[in-house]
Amino acid sequence: MSGSGWVRTAGRRLEPWRGRVDAVRASAERTIVWRVWERLLEIEFVDRSVALAAKAFVSFFPVVIVVAALAPSSTRSSIFTTITSRFGLSGRSLATARQAFASSDDVRRATGLVGIVFTVFYATSFFTALQRVYLRAWRRPPRGNITNYVRGPTWMLGVLAYFALVGGVQTLLGSGLGTAAFLLVSFAGSIVLWWLTAWLMLLGQVRRRIVLASGVITGIALTAYAASATAWMPGIVTRNQHQYGFFGVSLALVTWFSGAAICIVVGACAAPVLAEDPGPIGRWVRGRSPSVLVPGAAPALPAPPGRPRLADALGPSEDDDDIPPRSPPGDSSQAPDTSRR
Repeated sequence: MSGSGWVRTAGRRLEPWRGRVDAVRASAERTIVWRVWERLLEIEFVDRSVALAAKAFVSFFPVVIVVAALAPSSTRSSIFTTITSRFGLSGRSLATARQAFASSDDVRRATGLVGIVFTVFYATSFFTALQRVYLRAWRRPPRGNITNYVRGPTWMLGVLAYFALVGGVQTLLGSGLGTAAFLLVSFAGSIVLWWLTAWLMLLGQVRRRIVLASGVITGIALTAYAASATAWMPGIVTRNQHQYGFFGVSLALVTWFSGAAICIVVGACAAPVLAEDPGPIGRWVRGRSPSVLVPGAAPALPAPPGRPRLADALGPSEDDDDIPPRSPPGDSSQAPDTSRR
């Protein structure tokens, strides 16, 4: 048999399997999980997660240290307890982290008016990166960054208040039976924090009931992730510290932030997909009103042309701030969110 004849014979034998594979793929594409995956690809989730993790390390973490240094000792201790428990730090790495919070007098002396101004810029920088994730996930039109100089520090103070509250409750309840009560309080507080975060990032233009889905998903993901960090984070910190010294601890923290960023991005992308679902899940998320947006909110941006590819997860080669353009007036792609799929 010639080579071309063998190829034709093999093609005929594989034809039934191709049909089955296409049928399985078509069935998978109708599921919510597949649509969440496509939304993740649409916003370039790997690129966004890495950028968010980097911003968290160079902007969010320094702000926490500076603000904690300016807070009373009891509040600073509660913030430290919450952060180290989330990071899963123990042993030498815990002692290293404690030094950053224990040297509050040095931080206060080094933080003058210029330092406070830079702290505001740091908070705004991380807030803007986080807001960009939510706006892209919900296909919301971009907004100017002027209000972020108020929203960013306000949100950061709210997060620090949550850290102080959770750390104080953990210290108060202690171990034993109090651990279960603490986990419940921490879990509920995480859901509320990310619920309000999603609502704030979206400028209040998406109904609060609907962004609750984002808070629940993000809260569950981050709680499970923080719990798992107690198993693997100490080993990473110890190995990195032996190999790279204090810089190794920084690398371990970047690793933790990267995983947490993915949890946040998944929560941001899953919520709009659930809200737009035409089935029972979408109706339950939306409640009595079929509208996703509040009255008077700007219409959503259209979905990008073409199907997302796996390569899209790494981000485009253009500027990181690119946003899909609006469709022309009267374009049917600006129909209400619930009819997009």
